[in-house]
Amino acid sequence: MDLNPKLLLNQLVKNGDIDQAEADRIEVESLKKNLDVRDYLYEFTSVSKINIVKAVSEVLNIPFVDLENSPIDSQAVGFISESIARSYEILPYKYDAKAGVIYLGAVDPFNNNAIDFLEKKTGKRVILSLADNHQISKMIDLAYSQGLSPEVRDALKEYPTTSRESPKIELSAAGISEAPIAKIVSTILEFAIKSRASDIHIEPEEGRTKVRYRIDGILHEKLSLPKSIHDALISRIKILSEMKIDEKRIPQDGRFGFKIHGEEVDLRVSTLPTVNGEKVVMRLLKKTGGIPSLFDLGLRGPQLKDVEEAITKPYGIILITGPTGSGKTTTLYSILSRLNKPMVNIMTLEDPVEYQITGINQVQINPQAGLTFANGLRAFLRQDPNIILVGEIRDHETTQLAIQAALTGHLVFSTLHTNDSATAIPRLIDLGAESFLIASVLTAVIAQRICRRVCPNCKVFYDPPAQVQENVKTVLGNLLPKGYENKPIKLARGEGCNECNQTGYIGRIAIFEVLKVTGSINRLVLQQSGAHEIEDAARKEGLVMMKQDGYLKALDGLTTVEEVLRVAEV
Repeated sequence: MDLNPKLLLNQLVKNGDIDQAEADRIEVESLKKNLDVRDYLYEFTSVSKINIVKAVSEVLNIPFVDLENSPIDSQAVGFISESIARSYEILPYKYDAKAGVIYLGAVDPFNNNAIDFLEKKTGKRVILSLADNHQISKMIDLAYSQGLSPEVRDALKEYPTTSRESPKIELSAAGISEAPIAKIVSTILEFAIKSRASDIHIEPEEGRTKVRYRIDGILHEKLSLPKSIHDALISRIKILSEMKIDEKRIPQDGRFGFKIHGEEVDLRVSTLPTVNGEKVVMRLLKKTGGIPSLFDLGLRGPQLKDVEEAITKPYGIILITGPTGSGKTTTLYSILSRLNKPMVNIMTLEDPVEYQITGINQVQINPQAGLTFANGLRAFLRQDPNIILVGEIRDHETTQLAIQAALTGHLVFSTLHTNDSATAIPRLIDLGAESFLIASVLTAVIAQRICRRVCPNCKVFYDPPAQVQENVKTVLGNLLPKGYENKPIKLARGEGCNECNQTGYIGRIAIFEVLKVTGSINRLVLQQSGAHEIEDAARKEGLVMMKQDGYLKALDGLTTVEEVLRVAEV
């Protein structure tokens, strides 16, 4: 593909990948080294390869595909064998059944010989889109060997997808375990466990059913299925979850267990009627693997010391704050596991109980039966507890009872939905708590978020741009580790490998903000000061802000600045 280097550099400037001065420098340097401008960009600049390929497609005005962020369409993959895909350096990624078109990512989208051969071979129209050659080879491995497609493709061959009638589900034990639909459901679940997914989304669209996995907090679309099997797929999951198969008008909830290769998971299942059919979300709760320690979660240094001091006090309230999905429950379970000893009575009131811990009395709220957080907390106080966990403080009554429990000598843990630690105090006042009572019982507030962890298998260190270096130094201020004042900062990132599914991240780590309630903070609470004044006072006393904690972890190579900004920029 012949390409005017000037046009490519101008497009990169337009896309914001480089500035004009850098474009001029790259043009001169590539001529000096007698290199094609693309080769120079790949080898001597930090511009990501996928952004360069995208810019090439824009200059040539041809379709482009980022294969790592496209789902594997089982039907598309089924049309072309692995040997042909490797031979022509192509990957089928989408099939339009109505138009009879297969879309493929290709190194050379102008290869007319390949197009003619593939159209004769498949009997379908073929459209080639420009894709990165490394992505193609990696995704061929995934699509044809490790991924979902082979098993799903084989099961689809056994299933009469052309039938217009609603699929009939065989309710016998043999039918449920052997049917092609059962194989597809098992494969979807196995892939979720293998890829460490926390949730599976099965979503109907007008012409297909898509399957998305939440891996390390991010949704990835991994599979596209024919719409004709959607009802059978949902019915299979409903049978497993003991839901009503014929009830499609209202949401339903259920749960079932699944075991593979020694890994045992509980699945909490929720269905929801949408305009295109029923959507299913399955939350995976691992039974194996245990609860992480506070250090494993990401608490370090002075923050860990402050939390350990707070949880060893015999009474008081400790709050954990953050939005949904920020890991609050995991942190609470980690703390309770630490405090779980035969001589203490620990009671929890949760919605729902996610993990069962031996030695702890766990109660699930049931509002329909009258067991709310407030009523449950009242009953707890008659059960001689030492430590109480209330899943969430969300109303005036629960707030009052939690404070009362702390005042009468109990250690109380709970969660609040606030963005940072300092905002928790005004929030309690909004919920009807008296400021003098808050000052008496509040011990600490822990705010948190979860960042993806850099994959250790493909981790590389690099020199970030000058503005990023300056930003890190400015945000950290006096927390900047010694030695970095006058030398450039090095940060880590993952290049993408089979271990991390080409994402550059594997697993997660939390970033924290631990507000210790000291005498000076108490005085501000009594004066009903705002969150900003409380935060300023806490910072003077050594409060490490969430963003600062994230940047320190980025300097240690645990996560990236981009991840910290994604979750902590408020």
